[in-house]
Amino acid sequence: MAMAGAGDAAGSYYDPAYPGMGAWDQDRLVPCRGRMEESVGRALYASGEQWGSQQLQGQGGGAGLGDDEQNAGGESFKMKLACSVFGAPAHRPSRVLPIGACGGVPGKQGAPARRPVLAEHDRNLRVIYARNLKRNFRSIRYIPQTPERILDAPDLIDDYYLNLLDWSNTNILSVALNQTVYLWNAESGDITQLTSNCQEDNIVTGVNFAKDTPYLAIGTNDAVVELWDIGTNKKERTLKGHVARVGSLAWNGRLIASGSRDSTVRLHDTRAASSAVATLSAHSQEVCGLQWSHDGTQLASGGNDNQLNVWDSRLWREPRLTLNSHTAAVKAIGWSPHQSGLLATGGGKADRTIRFWNTSTGECVNTVDTKSQVCSMLWSVNRNELLTSHGYSENQLSLWKYPSMKRIANLTGHSSRVLHLALSPDGQTVVSAAGDETIRFWKCFAQEKTKRHRTTMAPPTPFSPLTIR
Repeated sequence: MAMAGAGDAAGSYYDPAYPGMGAWDQDRLVPCRGRMEESVGRALYASGEQWGSQQLQGQGGGAGLGDDEQNAGGESFKMKLACSVFGAPAHRPSRVLPIGACGGVPGKQGAPARRPVLAEHDRNLRVIYARNLKRNFRSIRYIPQTPERILDAPDLIDDYYLNLLDWSNTNILSVALNQTVYLWNAESGDITQLTSNCQEDNIVTGVNFAKDTPYLAIGTNDAVVELWDIGTNKKERTLKGHVARVGSLAWNGRLIASGSRDSTVRLHDTRAASSAVATLSAHSQEVCGLQWSHDGTQLASGGNDNQLNVWDSRLWREPRLTLNSHTAAVKAIGWSPHQSGLLATGGGKADRTIRFWNTSTGECVNTVDTKSQVCSMLWSVNRNELLTSHGYSENQLSLWKYPSMKRIANLTGHSSRVLHLALSPDGQTVVSAAGDETIRFWKCFAQEKTKRHRTTMAPPTPFSPLTIR
């Protein structure tokens, strides 16, 4: 670092921010940037160490200066020096965090001794570095707060007790709009009208795909269940027995369970000529929720009578468990894929809770108040997380971490209660349908690195909304 003389016109310097400075202050400071470490200089400056005339002379910058000028240590000199070296006053914090230090690496043999203030500065840097090593930056997860895609669904019936949406293992989305069922191919974007009832009051009240066959079960307002082959788009069979609308359906291999407003659950074997297997009568009002356990040995049914029943597939005469803790209709039902016998259920507008049950003992192991109506739920197959959809008053999707039940994210966008949820075949995308007549796709279970097959969806058409119709 060298300083030009005060009488040298080429080296003169004047800063209007510091008026009245003498010849010393007007000299130009030429730092050696290659040997300067800004953070160390700030540490020295903040420690109050003074740079005497010996240090200045040792750096070749004290020639031709008087004693008063060499010993200048006033605030104006400090401010001027800090501005020249650091580009800003020294009291401002530095944004530069150097890894090494000038003059060698402390602690290694042959490295020069560090001043106490520099040693303290190095210790602070080591603490920061050690803490950053312990942090797992890869665990930071990004959950998109906006839907990946939005589809219009005109005439989607806003009825809490119906189940009008499902996603097949072959990446086909089924949506019931009034009297018509539409199939949307998520890979190609093609839309197919599967069936449409001629009678105006005979609306579609439920849809559900079989897991291992190309069949779609359709419940209707005239109390029948229709079985359609989506490969040929033909109706294969009609199952009768109910006396009121069929709003809930659940497949278990070739066995299908149907829940009706007549308060019964009927079981049909689709392979047999006489399909009726059993009639389950334990509810007193409409059955609006049905789901089989993942091993197929238990069936959970929820009704508008605020009752949850768990049935054993080996004995259909009466439910193995009857649970009456909810204070509103039980439509949202979900079996955990991560823990055998763990069942989650959600209550309606007067209840607003999520309850977790050990179906081996009938014990309620946890209860969470969601502050809003629970309309639907599903578990992630890749993470131990639960996604719930809500009606009054939040109209949102909520993602929960199990078993802590910490709310990870709220996904908003629907303007009416979110009635239906379905999971993509790869377990990464969730589709929701609401009373606002829109269908939204959320990438809430996406994995950064995975060998699983990813669900592909056709790109949206530019400048035009996509409509299921």
